[in-house]
Amino acid sequence: MLLSTNGRKIYFDIVGPQGAPVVFFAHALAADGGMWSEQVPAFLGAGYRVLRADLRGHGGSESAPGNYAMTQLVEDVVIVLDALQIRSVHFCGLSIGGMIGQGLGIAHPDRVSSLILCDTQSESPKDAQERWGPRIAAVQTANSLAPIAEATLGRWLSPAFKTRQPVLWQQIYDTVASTSPQGYIGCAAAIQSFNFTAQLPRIKSPTLVLCGSDDPGADPEENRMIADSVQAGHFEQMAGARHLPNLEMPSAFNEIVLNWCNRHK
Repeated sequence: MLLSTNGRKIYFDIVGPQGAPVVFFAHALAADGGMWSEQVPAFLGAGYRVLRADLRGHGGSESAPGNYAMTQLVEDVVIVLDALQIRSVHFCGLSIGGMIGQGLGIAHPDRVSSLILCDTQSESPKDAQERWGPRIAAVQTANSLAPIAEATLGRWLSPAFKTRQPVLWQQIYDTVASTSPQGYIGCAAAIQSFNFTAQLPRIKSPTLVLCGSDDPGADPEENRMIADSVQAGHFEQMAGARHLPNLEMPSAFNEIVLNWCNRHK
């Protein structure tokens, strides 16, 4: 479904019974709501309503010109919640989705029943320019994410995943490669220019922080720091997972997150 706002369209998908508690899943950079396909059936089966919305310039959502700020991406979430007349959600965000979740918990605490922050960071990495500069340059040169797609999946998923799930691996690769360059560059700018660390103690919502032990981009100890800094945080590490534990280890991920949401209905 499409929501028109400020001259652009936001794609969202919501399924499940009216009146059920809502879980909002927010995806990683260069992905879309489809990365939560392993979560949707489990959460519907447990009696939740599932909401997914694509970031600007990702999936079915239109991009906006220029660089984006993390606060703008947070407000996009609020726009969707207001349009659907949803008061509060369990917000589960991974990578940039987790950054957005922190911003939501800081600026709009009344909209958050609980937070689940996965493989994320609370501020721009110190090596942001070295990390993002070559990727953005490659995307700009090709006007496509195809040149960085395979390396991206190498950080996200283990080689064993590609062997075990070749069709799904290809689907994820195609999603990355087809992401709008403007959407990618705009959202990457948000990652390179935010800092929520000092404000983490303002987050009062119960907060679960999950991280793959082998994530090369989101240090598990930084994720532990987030859990220690919020008012009611809990940290769990998923042994052997990289950046997308929800796809690499879906059953274990679903069990952890469902137990958390059930405790904080």
